[in-house]
Amino acid sequence: MSNLPFTGERFTPECVREMWYEHYHRYAFARALVAGKSVADIACGEGYGAALLAQSASSVVGIDLSAEAINHAQQRYAAQTNLRFQQGDATRLNLADASVDVISSFETLEHLAAQTELLAGFARVLKADGLLIISSPDKFSYSDQRQYQNEFHVRELYRAELLDLLRTQFPQVRLYGQKLLFQSALWRLDGALESVQTHTAQANGAQLKPGLDYPPLYFVAVCARQPSALPVLPDLDLFGDHDEAVYRHYEHEIRKNMQAGAVLNARDAELAALRIELAETQARLASTQVRLASLTALPAPASLAAGPAEAATSQTTGPTNDVVPAVADSARAFPRV
Repeated sequence: MSNLPFTGERFTPECVREMWYEHYHRYAFARALVAGKSVADIACGEGYGAALLAQSASSVVGIDLSAEAINHAQQRYAAQTNLRFQQGDATRLNLADASVDVISSFETLEHLAAQTELLAGFARVLKADGLLIISSPDKFSYSDQRQYQNEFHVRELYRAELLDLLRTQFPQVRLYGQKLLFQSALWRLDGALESVQTHTAQANGAQLKPGLDYPPLYFVAVCARQPSALPVLPDLDLFGDHDEAVYRHYEHEIRKNMQAGAVLNARDAELAALRIELAETQARLASTQVRLASLTALPAPASLAAGPAEAATSQTTGPTNDVVPAVADSARAFPRV
């Protein structure tokens, strides 16, 4: 069986790093809340999340609008007997009233304009003490701050808008923020973790603020109609993979950048040496040109200065002093009458 193609928006288990963390964490969080319960995973996509929930739930039905995704999920996860998949519209669920204990629907809301209808359908299908676990991006940090527009999103919500929408059907809401963070972790090694302490450094560590002081990228909400229906929930839920794929990728990129930096430094040094050599060569050339110019400016020797005709006459008649005595002798030989 081939993998479901990645569309740019629909997650598949073959995706890696940040996207993998974000999607798996939501289902890992929900898995602890569905033990022994009947679950509907709405907009289940590839089916990996419904399969994860089925490891804990009594039964799970995954519903998605894509026939391709449903066919794929039915084949890939056929071995899980308490799991089934069916094609359907999230805003018109083909499920009986008050028939399920928990609905999970992650990253669905922002893809729909009919958000009110979606929530009304969830309320209809859930039992009176049922639980809704839903996620949606925070429009402020996901889009506004990053100046980013996801072409697949129809209507994103700010925090207040999301809470107002959820409370039209589910008055009891516990809202979580989700974001992939770089953290240093300390945990006890001699027993179970029973309490949590968090710090966020500011001003390069000069100030410490208690808690996780970050704007969330996504919201995850646990919703119910009755206060008693909300289970005991953790204040903090952490998720990681044993191979630390994101950190390993980060380390790889850092090493690669450091190696590239060393190569660039060596080339910069080589280029600087070549520039010095070029400057020295240009200086020598300029000095040579000056000497050539001074030699060209010197006066020429007399024999080189005389013209060709004068040189010929000088060679034919001889020096002037040889001519004068002959003239005098002629005058004496022929006196005037």
